[in-house]
Parts: sequence; structure tokens; C-alpha cells
Amino acid sequence: MSDTQTVTNKMSARGVNVFYGEKQAINNVSIDVDLENVTAFIGPSGCGKSTFLRTLNRMNDTVASARVEGEITLDGEDIYASGMDVVQLRARVGMVFQKPNPFPKSIYENVAYGPRIHGLATSKADLDAVVERSLRQAGLWEEVKDRLNESGTALSGGQQQRLCIGRAIAVDPEVILMDEPCSALDPIATAKIEELIHDLRGRYAIVIVTHNMQQAARVSQRTAFFHLGTLVEYGATSDIFTNPKQERTKDYITGRYG
Repeated sequence: MSDTQTVTNKMSARGVNVFYGEKQAINNVSIDVDLENVTAFIGPSGCGKSTFLRTLNRMNDTVASARVEGEITLDGEDIYASGMDVVQLRARVGMVFQKPNPFPKSIYENVAYGPRIHGLATSKADLDAVVERSLRQAGLWEEVKDRLNESGTALSGGQQQRLCIGRAIAVDPEVILMDEPCSALDPIATAKIEELIHDLRGRYAIVIVTHNMQQAARVSQRTAFFHLGTLVEYGATSDIFTNPKQERTKDYITGRYG
């Protein structure tokens, strides 16, 4: 498959190593994430895919023993540079976690909170517009428009996860990182999230960590296979699944381990 489309690299990692104390969790990973394609990280449990994902918005900063080496850039700017505003970075590179984690506030406040603290919307009318737009993009508006004052935690698991995606979208990010966003959801809710990823593609650079290979094949155009903290292979999703270059990738795809 020839990749004739031009791609706009949003984030680039070069020679990234991650240590937790003495233990090395990620070993010399280099990868580009672009705007046009959804990128999936696959690999067995504990292979480093979530750890690497967390380097892309400096979530590892919250772990005292974690140390990151190498270079990661967003639009050519080093995100680990001393002058980088981490709060601002995490607005530009949003994150959706494995377990839906809405704030214990109303549905409206869950979405309005970010734009308000980042100064993206000041008047009530502006906030209303941002909340509606974000919930529409997250495929949730029709279900919750008459109950915006109810608690976000009262929603079903799948709705909560879409609320968390709406919350991430509300601050106008450039990249959305998703760490196994469907692993706590039932098949119907999972299908809705997958459809949503499809709709958001091209508007945001999207990276999804998943242990579900079928899901990676369905939602992504680029796939990175991680094993034991190294990036074994990265390429077009169709190639990784039908014609992997590396023996280890083939073994994983065909279910020999994982």
C-alpha cells in the first residue's frame, strides 16, 4: 500500500527512554504521530505502550521515580524544555483514561471547567456554545441536552467516557491520547466510542492504546507494536496485520503470545 497522502506530523519522539528508578520501562523509542491518521499502540500487557503514551503529555511527571530521556516535540517544540508550561501542554495534548473519570460535578460543569480555567470562554453564552459543541463532537449532546445540570457520575459507563472525551475536546486540543478507552465498556458503548474516534480523525491527532487487536484494526490507520519496552514495528495498520516485517509482530498478531 503506497502512502501517497502528505501527512502533517504533530508530535515526534526521538530516542526516548523511560526509567522508574533503576528499572528501564521504555527503550530507545522513536515515532511520529500525524494529524491525518489515527495511531494505535498495541502489544502485550506491561510492554510499555501506556508508559510511552504518558510521555506525550508528561503524565509521567506525576510519578516521583520516573525519568524521561530523549526528545519529544509538539509542532517542533520540545515538550520537556524547562520553559514548557505543563498545564498548557496538557490542554493541547488531552488524555482520556481507561476508566471513565468524570468530575463529581454536573454534566455542564464537566465540560465548561477546562475552557473556564484556560480563559477560552468568559461569558455564559460562550460557555454554553463550547459545551454544546464539545458534547455534539463527543456524540453525547442528544442524550444529555435536557439534563445538563445532573451529575456526570450518574451517566452510564459509555456515556461517562464520551463525557470525558467531550471534556478533553472542550479546551481545543491538538492531540488526544486515549489509554484503552473502551476496556471498561460493553460492546455497544465500545462501538459508539470507535465511531466517535472515526468522526474525530483529521480534526485532532489521535493516539489510542488498546490491547484489543480487532479494535486497532478497526479504528487506526497506523499501528505501533510494542514488546518489552521497545518499539518492534510501526507502519500502516493494514501492513502490520497482514504482512508484518518482524517475526515478533507476526507471533503476537497470530496469537502465539500476549
